[in-house]
Amino acid sequence: MKQLLKTFGVISILLLFITSINAQKLGNFESSITKKMGPKTVAVPYTDVITYLGHAAQGNEDETKDGKKFYYLYIWIPAVAPELGVRMMSPVGDTKVKNAIESKGYLENKDSKDYFDTYITLEKSTIVSKDDISDEAVAGATWRTLAKNDDSSEMPKNPGGSSYNSLLRYESEAGDPLKALTAGLYRVGFTTYKKGEVNGTFLAQIGSPVKLPGVGVAKTIEDLLMQINK
Repeated sequence: MKQLLKTFGVISILLLFITSINAQKLGNFESSITKKMGPKTVAVPYTDVITYLGHAAQGNEDETKDGKKFYYLYIWIPAVAPELGVRMMSPVGDTKVKNAIESKGYLENKDSKDYFDTYITLEKSTIVSKDDISDEAVAGATWRTLAKNDDSSEMPKNPGGSSYNSLLRYESEAGDPLKALTAGLYRVGFTTYKKGEVNGTFLAQIGSPVKLPGVGVAKTIEDLLMQINK
């Protein structure tokens, strides 16, 4: 009986551990801006956050670079932004976010248990007018990587218990047109740290400390144009 109780206790602890891993939730998306709250200094959450729920799978990658399969989310920024934050986690699981953009791929695979080790980049293009956006223009544009991130301790751990989800913040450099967050076309690139297939649902968020009316986020240029030309 003692051995049975001991075994039951070990199983209970393991179940609680597994539950604690899977139950971790996405917290506030905080900017690099801080303010004093009494004796403490706290980070100010982004006031403008767009959430995109998607699904990545073999065969629907956008590009292969350095042996890695990359997927892109295109972002239209209509005005100067002081800072942009990007974070991504996989899988979406039971995470609920109000007013999220739910892609067709996500809706068709939202019950999938597959996930991947996210690796993200924030890239800026040479396209500065929405009238110039087209598939041909995007294919011929020059893209500059502003920031990238692999693993972030600020993000929830994945179902395997590893801190493999990603978060980056990029502050605009006003004195350098190539590094400033001016109006234009941007994209979030994502893949895995290791070479191989990318498979699973994902939640991506783009945050700004100021409201940017007219921002668009989409997986394809066609969908992005539909958003920003409404």
